[in-house]
Amino acid sequence: MGSRILGFVRDLMIANVLGAGMVTDAFFMAFKFPNLFRRLFGEGAMNAAFVPLYTKKLEEEGPIAAKQFAGDVASVLLTFMLAFTLLSMWGMPWILSVVARGFLENQIKFDLTVALAQITFPYLLFMVIAALLSGMLNSIGKFWAAAAAPIILNIILITGLLLAFFNIITMPEYMLAYGVALAGAAQFLFLVLACHNSDIMIRLWWPRLTPNVKYMLTLMAPGVLGAGVVQINVLVGDFLASHLGDGSVSYLYYADRVNQLPLGVIGVAVGIALLPLLTRQLRAGDDGAAMDSCNRSLEISLLLTLPATAALIAIPWPIVSVLFERGSFDSHAAIMTANALQAYAIGLPAYVLVKAISPGFFAREDTKTPVKVAAFTVIMNIVLASILMQIWAHVGIALATAITSWVNVLFLTVILVRRGHYKMDARLCHAIPRLLTSAIIMGLALWIAGVWVDRFIHDNALLSTGILALMIIGSTIVYFCLVHITGAANLREIKAMLRRRKS
Repeated sequence: MGSRILGFVRDLMIANVLGAGMVTDAFFMAFKFPNLFRRLFGEGAMNAAFVPLYTKKLEEEGPIAAKQFAGDVASVLLTFMLAFTLLSMWGMPWILSVVARGFLENQIKFDLTVALAQITFPYLLFMVIAALLSGMLNSIGKFWAAAAAPIILNIILITGLLLAFFNIITMPEYMLAYGVALAGAAQFLFLVLACHNSDIMIRLWWPRLTPNVKYMLTLMAPGVLGAGVVQINVLVGDFLASHLGDGSVSYLYYADRVNQLPLGVIGVAVGIALLPLLTRQLRAGDDGAAMDSCNRSLEISLLLTLPATAALIAIPWPIVSVLFERGSFDSHAAIMTANALQAYAIGLPAYVLVKAISPGFFAREDTKTPVKVAAFTVIMNIVLASILMQIWAHVGIALATAITSWVNVLFLTVILVRRGHYKMDARLCHAIPRLLTSAIIMGLALWIAGVWVDRFIHDNALLSTGILALMIIGSTIVYFCLVHITGAANLREIKAMLRRRKS
């Protein structure tokens, strides 16, 4: 939560200093590359492939064997990623001519994007190894360090933006790019210290493709796509948006950042915590406990995600206006971003649910099935977005991402059910319609309130912020009262499940 809040402060300041236009489009496209790989490796492939194998080594062969395995993986990944990073920086003009083809229509914009991407790309090198260290910490039940590491990135970028805001430095887009690269190194060192303090720090040696490393890489390759389908769909959206007018990439970025808050706080947390637990339960042969863990994870995900979804659909414009509309970010940019946010929010529950469903495959060392489903949904997203953008421009791209995310969740769930790996229990069946009803009523109340307070949003920034805060607090109280009245969830039990048990 701390990382996401600081991320909002960072994006608010970017909107204030740079607004939404050619320069921000260039920076956001450049930042997409390392950020995409951070999500794929940190929240995707590394968690999907490495954590189950590392957990198995810990339990069956002990910490020394687990540390040896992790060191072998790190040495191979570091060697590969160093070569990949240098090659990508050299070939960045060609890469962007494909990924951001629309930018070629404006040579100044394209050249700026290439320069910024070359500066930010080394962030990826640090993030791959940082993802491995995070997986080791998660496997032994220590989650805070990996979750808090992105705070360092936000602090560095916020510091640079403050210098730009007070005109201490010029060309803030370059400052942001260098800040990203610096933050990668700082996050890596932070996680090295966390692993050292937990007595699990690895040693690097000459890379060796041992059988265990080969198997891990075999699992990891499809996991990159299978676990990161949402991020890949967003990148596809940016590619298509690059063919639209200036600001389109920025509108999608700002909207996605707001949409990412519940995903990052709820979905990622559930998925990261669930995978080691499922792995241990399945290895112990306790399929009943594993099934219950999946159901409770889905219950918690829906309980916390549905009200956020209702709020983003009901009042996207007041949210965007209060967060971003100041400085270089004008009312037109706020409206365009709010429209995209409303479309993205339709798929928000799916973005979160897939984080709770995917561990059902990864804990069984199955990364191939999610990648097959992901390949279909990515193709579907490209086709659907290409059609919808002709009607609704950048909003059509966001809507296509939301629709295909639901298709992804539906297919994965059906496959787990057919294999006998998942069955919705009576408690979850009882909860879902009641949670939906509570969220819909809350959303309607927010929409009515939003129409009434619309006239106040532009008058005074402090008043607007206070009104929005009251609306959110009030709607949250309404939602949980409805949840309690309808019996949608046992709040005491949910609180106990969320609380970390002390040994």
